[in-house]
Amino acid sequence: MRGLLATIVLASVVTFHSRADDAPSPLAAPFDESAAKAAQDAWAKHLGKPSRAEKNSIGMELVLIPPGQFTMGSPDSEEGRKENEAQVTVTLTKPFYIGKMEVTQAQWRAVMGTTPWIGKKGSEQAKDGDNYPATFLNWDDAEAFCKKLGEQERTGYRLPTEAEWEYACRAGTTTRYCFGDDDAQLGGFAWYYENAYKAGEQYAHEAGLTRPNPFELHDMHGNLRELCQDIYVEKLPGGTDPVVTAEGQNRVWRGGGWMLKAQYSRSAARSSADPRLIRNSFFGFRVIRDFGK
Repeated sequence: MRGLLATIVLASVVTFHSRADDAPSPLAAPFDESAAKAAQDAWAKHLGKPSRAEKNSIGMELVLIPPGQFTMGSPDSEEGRKENEAQVTVTLTKPFYIGKMEVTQAQWRAVMGTTPWIGKKGSEQAKDGDNYPATFLNWDDAEAFCKKLGEQERTGYRLPTEAEWEYACRAGTTTRYCFGDDDAQLGGFAWYYENAYKAGEQYAHEAGLTRPNPFELHDMHGNLRELCQDIYVEKLPGGTDPVVTAEGQNRVWRGGGWMLKAQYSRSAARSSADPRLIRNSFFGFRVIRDFGK
């Protein structure tokens, strides 16, 4: 772990059978798109929500993700995998809302009142427009956005944990991508090297133009690299509701990007960056809103 002492914060273990509160059964991967949507609808009804998605006060679309169990990481046989993707079993015990798309410039301005993607070195790689994702942000900036948005709405917003991010990205799938294993299909679901950088479109594209995954989330496989809550360690955290804290500074990022090749867009692909030094056109984020906060 390169000198890092990892602490994995685990919540109480739950049983994947009957529940005392008559809540719907948690999901257990693998599951298909119809099962994903049925579970989202069932949990929305249980929680007294009108549908599986809703908009908040700044127009951000949030999608309900049911609790469930899945295998995090990639098998040894997966093309493009790295050693830091060794598989672990993860159980997520609570439903949560996650941004349907990356935080946009309009949403950032509505909360923070600034335009950090304008006037910076490299800002030609960040188009200016309401529906383009907010860039030239670091981890502290993303945390500040979550805190201020939460104060405005009197609820809890935060970055996703690494486990939540991969669970939401996979949406029940066990393949390289949410749609299967074939790189040839990636351009329909992601902005990455082949259809962005190599094509001369060397910038993050407007949010939500790509096809969604089975949970109805866009751009999980590529547009911007997305920041997560966890401190980065080489070994994936398994267990129940894991989040990693450590005596280190690098944070996890997930998802591909407009400048990266296909292998970095895989559901299991992971890396890290110093949270203080990543203000550029490559990084963005999406938020999570918890229930009961």
